[in-house]
Amino acid sequence: MVNLHVNGELRDAADPRRNLLSYLRFDLALTGTKYGCGEGLCGACTVLVDGQPLRSCLATVASVAGGRVTTIEGLATGESLHPVQEAFVEETALQCGYCIPGFIMTAVALLARVPQPDTGQVREALAENMCRCGAYPRIERAVLRAAGCER
Repeated sequence: MVNLHVNGELRDAADPRRNLLSYLRFDLALTGTKYGCGEGLCGACTVLVDGQPLRSCLATVASVAGGRVTTIEGLATGESLHPVQEAFVEETALQCGYCIPGFIMTAVALLARVPQPDTGQVREALAENMCRCGAYPRIERAVLRAAGCER
């Protein structure tokens, strides 16, 4: 049995070898974190662990034991969306929406490190996230909007 904090709540996991993505989706019913490729290549499963983006499909529960895991569900406060979530809505930065939780979590980590990134920094941070619909320009604008750097 291992302990970890998920979206501010202390949780127990019986099997420390369990895949983190499966644990979040099936044990905790936090389905905002998506299964994409299962190989850490697409970014759909990105969560934050202690503020750093992590591909949850590649991590075990044991690897984040004692850490603070934040999923897309953990960003909003009550009825208020996180500023990055709001910016994605305002820029209509999604088409099918499947990849968006991973992009948002990656953007939140970027903006925590670099509060006002330039376009190059946004592109570099999001480079390993994949959008099959091709909404990259809107996603980029949303991140810049969230940072107050609309261009």
